[in-house]
Amino acid sequence: MAATPARPSRLRAWLLEGLTDQNRRSGPRAGEPTTEHEGRPWWRVMCLTGLDYFSTLGYQPGIAALAAGLLSPVATIVLVLLTLFGALPVYRRVAEESPHGEGSIAMLERLLSFWKGKLFVLTLLGFAATDFLITITLSAADATAHLVENPHLTGTLRGHEVLITLILVALLGAVFLKGFSEAIGVAVVLVATYLALNAIVVAVGLWQVLTEPHVVADWADALTAEHGNPFMMIAIALVVFPKLALGLSGFETGVAVMPHVQGDADDAAAKPGGRIRGTKKLLTTAAVIMSVFLICSSFITTLLIPAEEFKSGGEANGRALAYLAHEHLGSAFGTVYDVSTILILWFAGSSAMAGLLNLMPRYLPRYGMAPHWARALRPMVIVFTLVAFLVTWIFHADVDAQGGAYATGVLVLITSAAVAVTIAARKAGERGWTIGFGVISVIFIYTTAVNVVERPDGVKIGACFIAGIMALSLLSRLARVFELRVTHVELDDMAQRFVRDTANRTIRFIANEPDNRDDTEYRLKKQQIRADNDIPSEDDVMFVEVTVLDASEFESGMRVRGEVLHDRYRVLTLESSSIPNALAALLLYVRDETGQRPHIYFEWTEGNPMANFLRFFLFGQGEVAPVTREVIREAEPDRARRPHVHAG
Repeated sequence: MAATPARPSRLRAWLLEGLTDQNRRSGPRAGEPTTEHEGRPWWRVMCLTGLDYFSTLGYQPGIAALAAGLLSPVATIVLVLLTLFGALPVYRRVAEESPHGEGSIAMLERLLSFWKGKLFVLTLLGFAATDFLITITLSAADATAHLVENPHLTGTLRGHEVLITLILVALLGAVFLKGFSEAIGVAVVLVATYLALNAIVVAVGLWQVLTEPHVVADWADALTAEHGNPFMMIAIALVVFPKLALGLSGFETGVAVMPHVQGDADDAAAKPGGRIRGTKKLLTTAAVIMSVFLICSSFITTLLIPAEEFKSGGEANGRALAYLAHEHLGSAFGTVYDVSTILILWFAGSSAMAGLLNLMPRYLPRYGMAPHWARALRPMVIVFTLVAFLVTWIFHADVDAQGGAYATGVLVLITSAAVAVTIAARKAGERGWTIGFGVISVIFIYTTAVNVVERPDGVKIGACFIAGIMALSLLSRLARVFELRVTHVELDDMAQRFVRDTANRTIRFIANEPDNRDDTEYRLKKQQIRADNDIPSEDDVMFVEVTVLDASEFESGMRVRGEVLHDRYRVLTLESSSIPNALAALLLYVRDETGQRPHIYFEWTEGNPMANFLRFFLFGQGEVAPVTREVIREAEPDRARRPHVHAG
């Protein structure tokens, strides 16, 4: 019977395998970067990014045709220009500024401090979650559409779209639960095959257009009759192109996978030049390939597919190129194309899942806004898979219905990146780049605003993700409020000398909130503490003062500086994000260094206890004495080894 508890232990060990609890390492090297993924050539990593980016060919031409009609090729050209001369330069700069996969969110995080910075990052994480999770569900839904619309399967599978999509999402989650770390090898095969098949379809489509000149003439006549002169066409294309924003997806994923890109042997940890160059090649090559395919696919699908087939229920809805593959290359080739499209669309969720698993653990656990297991792969995979199930059920696995939410997530992230690089260029004194990035930012702000106005469901879904992340984050931080969250303690020479001198006698600290720091302040404080606690006059005491740097930080290191004030008072000055946590960490550190249980003395804090607790929760101050004792109690389960806390 003794072996019975082993099963949950094995399950827990399996779930938490590979837990990257890097922020809680102790010691002087705690702040140094950890070893990252083994690098791969940039073109192989491009295929991992391409799972998301290139797979949009499965549905982008159909979405463009629904949004712009006959103007689809013109609107697509506008999108391509914005891709090559807007998004691409922005993310090449992001790669320079955050080469470890943090993305534009980290750039903006550095601009804001305290709680406003944390709340802003949580908002961006909400839109990032919208982008990546809708990528998973939208791609799986479109893979289902290609499966159901196949002439050999449509009679059997039609009506079961939600179930099929849920199965595809579950299979993706199962791949990651098995221990999947990177899909680069599989991605290369899938992307190469998919692009080759698309090249064949596009080539046949272009040949069809060239051999039937009346097709182009009919399209041009219809375009002129519907929209008038070319200037009006361009104006309308500029208005409708925000609906094509799905064609911009993949850039944020491109910088998120930077740690996988192989750098040079002499790359510096802070600024890996080889990795940055490789990532720029990745982004540029992917953008150029995708731009060519977007223009060509939009052109041939608009000219060769009847408009009614793009609408809901039509055979080209969400699968325009697959329609052409069946129509002009036969059922056998069309089925091969469908299989390839289904596989890449399904597996496109892996790049999105990798982006989520890279992004969320970088921020939420560090903010104290996620439990420790959020740094482990498998529990997060389960959470994201369940959320993807919910999104699929809400949208009924409908590709068109999810387009607004997806576009909103993509556009908000690209807009934030454009703003971030504009600010970075301005700080660097680069006037030309500042103007250029500023113009790009305005364009993306306009595009995002138009998308939000026309498809408010996207921002509503984004707001739900934001509200969910913020609520869970604050609840998690509240649940972890009494954790000892000082990652490491660093003492200067004077502070180390103070600690050594106390090793052979009773160690007594007085917690002092510094005011004038004059002789009178320390003398009166010392007299009061001695009287309140009956400390013998011959026993020595040290003052401890804490300076709160950024109370919104959850985990941080602590620096301790020793000084002698007014030639008689020994004072330890601490810098941390929380007064009680700093004091608890110092007491435990001194206990471990000296082998003695130190004493610390407080005055009771005046005011309402609940108000003082809120001050502690938000600003790291407040009801210091009982919170210090509670932090010590949670950190040290053995009561006989806990430092003494006195309040009077």
